[in-house]
Amino acid sequence: MPPAKKRPRAYDPARTRAGVLAQFGHVRQAVRGLTDEQLAWPTRLGDWSVRELAAHVTMAVETVSRNAERAEPARAELTLVQWPSATAGRAADISDGTRRLAAENPDLDALYARTEDRFRTTLAGTPGTRLLAARTGAMALDDYLVTRTVELVVHTDDLNAAVPGLDVPHDRQALAACTRLLADALAAKAPGGATEVRVPPFAVVQCVEGPRHTRGTPPNVVETDPLTWIRLATGRLTWADARSEGKVAASGERADLSGLLPLLS
Repeated sequence: MPPAKKRPRAYDPARTRAGVLAQFGHVRQAVRGLTDEQLAWPTRLGDWSVRELAAHVTMAVETVSRNAERAEPARAELTLVQWPSATAGRAADISDGTRRLAAENPDLDALYARTEDRFRTTLAGTPGTRLLAARTGAMALDDYLVTRTVELVVHTDDLNAAVPGLDVPHDRQALAACTRLLADALAAKAPGGATEVRVPPFAVVQCVEGPRHTRGTPPNVVETDPLTWIRLATGRLTWADARSEGKVAASGERADLSGLLPLLS
Protein backbone atom coordinates (compact mmCIF):
# COMPACT_ATOMS: atom_id res chain seq x y z
CA MET A 1 0.00 0.00 0.00
CA PRO A 2 1.46 3.40 -0.94
CA PRO A 3 2.09 5.82 1.92
CA ALA A 4 -0.71 8.21 2.79
CA LYS A 5 -0.42 11.58 1.13
CA LYS A 6 0.74 14.20 3.62
CA ARG A 7 -1.48 17.15 4.28
CA PRO A 8 0.08 20.55 3.62
CA ARG A 9 1.26 22.25 6.78
CA ALA A 10 -1.20 24.81 8.14
CA TYR A 11 -0.02 28.27 9.20
CA ASP A 12 -1.91 30.57 11.54
CA PRO A 13 -2.61 33.68 9.40
CA ALA A 14 -2.66 36.00 12.40
CA ARG A 15 0.73 34.79 13.59
CA THR A 16 2.18 35.02 10.11
CA ARG A 17 1.01 38.61 9.69
CA ALA A 18 2.32 39.54 13.12
CA GLY A 19 5.65 37.88 12.35
CA VAL A 20 6.08 39.73 9.06
CA LEU A 21 5.27 43.08 10.66
CA ALA A 22 7.53 42.43 13.64
CA GLN A 23 10.49 41.36 11.52
CA PHE A 24 10.10 44.31 9.18
CA GLY A 25 9.99 46.57 12.22
CA HIS A 26 13.18 45.07 13.63
CA VAL A 27 15.01 45.69 10.36
CA ARG A 28 13.65 49.21 10.04
CA GLN A 29 14.86 50.10 13.53
CA ALA A 30 18.32 48.71 12.80
CA VAL A 31 18.66 50.43 9.41
CA ARG A 32 17.63 53.74 10.97
CA GLY A 33 20.77 53.64 13.10
CA LEU A 34 23.27 52.84 10.33
CA THR A 35 25.83 55.47 9.33
CA ASP A 36 26.58 56.45 5.75
CA GLU A 37 29.87 54.60 6.09
CA GLN A 38 28.14 51.39 7.20
CA LEU A 39 25.57 51.69 4.42
CA ALA A 40 28.43 51.68 1.91
CA TRP A 41 29.95 48.46 3.28
CA PRO A 42 29.83 45.30 1.14
CA THR A 43 27.54 42.33 1.77
CA ARG A 44 27.78 38.63 0.98
CA LEU A 45 25.26 39.15 -1.83
CA GLY A 46 27.52 39.75 -4.81
CA ASP A 47 28.33 43.42 -5.16
CA TRP A 48 25.34 44.75 -3.22
CA SER A 49 26.13 47.32 -0.57
CA VAL A 50 24.40 47.42 2.80
CA ARG A 51 22.28 50.31 1.46
CA GLU A 52 21.10 48.19 -1.47
CA LEU A 53 20.39 45.22 0.80
CA ALA A 54 18.41 47.48 3.15
CA ALA A 55 16.39 48.82 0.22
CA HIS A 56 15.76 45.29 -1.03
CA VAL A 57 14.14 44.34 2.27
CA THR A 58 11.35 46.82 1.57
CA MET A 59 10.72 45.12 -1.79
CA ALA A 60 9.85 41.89 0.03
CA VAL A 61 6.95 43.67 1.74
CA GLU A 62 5.99 46.14 -0.97
CA THR A 63 5.35 43.28 -3.38
CA VAL A 64 2.35 42.30 -1.23
CA SER A 65 0.75 45.73 -1.63
CA ARG A 66 1.63 45.96 -5.30
CA ASN A 67 0.26 42.52 -6.13
CA ALA A 68 -2.95 43.22 -4.20
CA GLU A 69 -3.56 46.20 -6.48
CA ARG A 70 -3.42 44.06 -9.60
CA ALA A 71 -6.37 42.16 -11.04
CA GLU A 72 -7.02 38.94 -9.15
CA PRO A 73 -5.91 35.82 -11.05
CA ALA A 74 -8.53 33.22 -11.95
CA ARG A 75 -6.83 30.44 -10.02
CA ALA A 76 -3.87 29.64 -7.81
CA GLU A 77 -0.75 28.54 -9.68
CA LEU A 78 1.68 27.78 -6.90
CA THR A 79 1.65 25.97 -3.56
CA LEU A 80 3.81 27.04 -0.67
CA VAL A 81 6.31 24.19 -1.03
CA GLN A 82 6.69 24.97 -4.74
CA TRP A 83 7.61 28.59 -4.07
CA PRO A 84 11.33 28.08 -3.22
CA SER A 85 12.10 26.41 -6.54
CA ALA A 86 9.99 28.98 -8.42
CA THR A 87 12.29 31.79 -7.29
CA ALA A 88 15.18 30.56 -9.44
CA GLY A 89 16.03 32.57 -12.54
CA ARG A 90 14.92 35.98 -11.25
CA ALA A 91 18.24 37.10 -9.77
CA ALA A 92 19.17 39.57 -12.52
CA ASP A 93 15.75 41.22 -12.53
CA ILE A 94 15.75 41.49 -8.75
CA SER A 95 19.25 42.95 -8.68
CA ASP A 96 18.43 45.66 -11.22
CA GLY A 97 15.27 46.63 -9.36
CA THR A 98 17.12 46.77 -6.07
CA ARG A 99 19.77 49.11 -7.42
CA ARG A 100 17.16 51.47 -8.84
CA LEU A 101 15.20 51.48 -5.61
CA ALA A 102 18.27 52.28 -3.51
CA ALA A 103 19.37 55.05 -5.89
CA GLU A 104 15.93 56.65 -6.00
CA ASN A 105 15.41 56.54 -2.21
CA PRO A 106 18.39 57.99 -0.33
CA ASP A 107 16.18 58.43 2.76
CA LEU A 108 15.79 54.78 3.73
CA ASP A 109 13.66 55.43 6.79
CA ALA A 110 11.13 57.32 4.66
CA LEU A 111 11.08 54.37 2.27
CA TYR A 112 10.48 51.97 5.16
CA ALA A 113 7.71 54.20 6.54
CA ARG A 114 5.85 54.35 3.21
CA THR A 115 6.24 50.63 2.70
CA GLU A 116 4.94 49.77 6.15
CA ASP A 117 1.96 52.14 5.86
CA ARG A 118 0.93 50.62 2.52
CA PHE A 119 1.41 47.12 3.85
CA ARG A 120 -0.75 47.70 6.92
CA THR A 121 -3.46 49.23 4.76
CA THR A 122 -3.32 46.25 2.40
CA LEU A 123 -3.59 43.75 5.24
CA ALA A 124 -6.54 45.60 6.76
CA GLY A 125 -8.51 45.58 3.52
CA THR A 126 -7.59 42.28 1.89
CA PRO A 127 -8.93 38.83 2.84
CA GLY A 128 -6.37 36.08 3.25
CA THR A 129 -7.97 34.00 0.52
CA ARG A 130 -7.50 36.73 -2.10
CA LEU A 131 -5.20 35.53 -4.90
CA LEU A 132 -2.16 37.66 -5.65
CA ALA A 133 -0.58 37.82 -9.11
CA ALA A 134 2.97 37.21 -7.90
CA ARG A 135 5.68 36.84 -10.51
CA THR A 136 6.55 33.41 -9.22
CA GLY A 137 2.92 32.32 -9.67
CA ALA A 138 -0.50 33.22 -8.30
CA MET A 139 -0.90 32.48 -4.60
CA ALA A 140 -3.40 33.25 -1.85
CA LEU A 141 -2.41 36.20 0.32
CA ASP A 142 -2.10 34.06 3.47
CA ASP A 143 0.31 31.71 1.67
CA TYR A 144 2.26 34.54 0.10
CA LEU A 145 2.80 36.10 3.52
CA VAL A 146 4.53 32.90 4.65
CA THR A 147 7.03 33.38 1.82
CA ARG A 148 7.64 36.91 3.09
CA THR A 149 8.95 35.46 6.36
CA VAL A 150 11.65 33.70 4.33
CA GLU A 151 12.65 36.92 2.57
CA LEU A 152 12.74 38.92 5.79
CA VAL A 153 14.50 36.35 7.98
CA VAL A 154 17.12 35.54 5.35
CA HIS A 155 17.92 39.18 4.64
CA THR A 156 17.98 40.02 8.34
CA ASP A 157 20.72 37.41 8.62
CA ASP A 158 22.48 38.97 5.60
CA LEU A 159 22.44 42.37 7.31
CA ASN A 160 23.81 40.93 10.54
CA ALA A 161 26.61 39.27 8.57
CA ALA A 162 27.45 42.52 6.79
CA VAL A 163 27.49 44.80 9.86
CA PRO A 164 29.30 43.27 12.86
CA GLY A 165 27.47 43.96 16.08
CA LEU A 166 24.20 44.97 14.39
CA ASP A 167 22.40 41.96 15.84
CA VAL A 168 18.96 42.56 14.35
CA PRO A 169 16.68 40.15 16.28
CA HIS A 170 14.63 37.46 14.60
CA ASP A 171 10.97 37.44 15.50
CA ARG A 172 10.05 33.96 16.73
CA GLN A 173 6.94 33.64 14.55
CA ALA A 174 8.78 34.75 11.44
CA LEU A 175 11.72 32.44 12.17
CA ALA A 176 9.40 29.50 12.77
CA ALA A 177 7.44 29.98 9.55
CA CYS A 178 10.62 30.44 7.51
CA THR A 179 12.20 27.30 8.99
CA ARG A 180 9.11 25.18 8.42
CA LEU A 181 8.55 26.26 4.84
CA LEU A 182 12.13 25.50 3.86
CA ALA A 183 12.01 22.14 5.65
CA ASP A 184 8.79 21.22 3.85
CA ALA A 185 10.33 22.29 0.53
CA LEU A 186 13.16 19.82 1.14
CA ALA A 187 10.67 17.04 1.80
CA ALA A 188 8.83 17.94 -1.40
CA LYS A 189 12.07 17.99 -3.40
CA ALA A 190 13.23 14.60 -2.09
CA PRO A 191 10.10 12.69 -1.05
CA GLY A 192 10.55 9.60 1.08
CA GLY A 193 10.95 8.45 4.65
CA ALA A 194 14.53 7.23 4.93
CA THR A 195 15.97 10.40 6.49
CA GLU A 196 14.61 12.53 9.29
CA VAL A 197 15.63 16.18 9.32
CA ARG A 198 15.21 17.89 12.66
CA VAL A 199 15.38 21.65 13.15
CA PRO A 200 14.34 22.14 16.77
CA PRO A 201 12.21 23.67 18.03
CA PHE A 202 10.32 24.38 14.82
CA ALA A 203 10.39 21.54 12.30
CA VAL A 204 10.82 17.81 11.74
CA VAL A 205 10.40 16.33 8.27
CA GLN A 206 11.10 13.01 6.62
CA CYS A 207 12.60 12.84 3.16
CA VAL A 208 14.82 10.84 0.76
CA GLU A 209 13.84 7.54 -0.81
CA GLY A 210 14.83 4.36 0.99
CA PRO A 211 13.78 2.10 3.85
CA ARG A 212 11.13 3.72 6.01
CA HIS A 213 11.48 3.42 9.77
CA THR A 214 8.39 2.71 11.87
CA ARG A 215 9.54 3.02 15.46
CA GLY A 216 12.43 4.24 17.57
CA THR A 217 15.31 6.35 16.30
CA PRO A 218 15.45 6.43 12.49
CA PRO A 219 18.67 5.13 10.87
CA ASN A 220 19.37 8.41 9.07
CA VAL A 221 19.11 11.65 11.03
CA VAL A 222 20.14 15.23 10.33
CA GLU A 223 19.83 17.84 13.06
CA THR A 224 20.73 21.51 13.13
CA ASP A 225 19.53 24.85 14.47
CA PRO A 226 17.10 27.14 12.57
CA LEU A 227 19.60 29.74 11.31
CA THR A 228 22.07 27.10 10.15
CA TRP A 229 19.26 25.31 8.33
CA ILE A 230 18.11 28.55 6.68
CA ARG A 231 21.67 29.34 5.58
CA LEU A 232 22.03 25.87 4.10
CA ALA A 233 18.68 26.04 2.32
CA THR A 234 19.45 29.44 0.80
CA GLY A 235 23.07 28.83 -0.17
CA ARG A 236 24.62 31.08 2.47
CA LEU A 237 26.43 28.08 3.93
CA THR A 238 27.66 24.92 2.25
CA TRP A 239 26.96 21.46 3.61
CA ALA A 240 30.70 20.75 3.83
CA ASP A 241 31.39 23.88 5.86
CA ALA A 242 28.44 23.28 8.17
CA ARG A 243 29.69 19.75 8.86
CA SER A 244 33.31 20.78 9.38
CA GLU A 245 32.26 23.58 11.74
CA GLY A 246 30.09 21.23 13.78
CA LYS A 247 26.88 23.08 12.97
CA VAL A 248 25.11 19.98 11.63
CA ALA A 249 24.88 16.53 13.16
CA ALA A 250 24.32 13.85 10.52
CA SER A 251 24.28 10.07 10.96
CA GLY A 252 23.43 7.26 8.56
CA GLU A 253 24.10 6.36 4.93
CA ARG A 254 21.37 8.68 3.65
CA ALA A 255 22.11 11.65 5.89
CA ASP A 256 24.21 13.59 3.36
CA LEU A 257 22.03 16.41 2.02
CA SER A 258 24.74 18.10 -0.03
CA GLY A 259 23.16 17.03 -3.31
CA LEU A 260 19.79 18.55 -2.37
CA LEU A 261 20.95 21.96 -1.16
CA PRO A 262 20.51 24.83 -1.59
CA LEU A 263 16.76 24.93 -2.16
CA LEU A 264 16.87 28.51 -3.41
CA SER A 265 19.61 31.02 -4.03
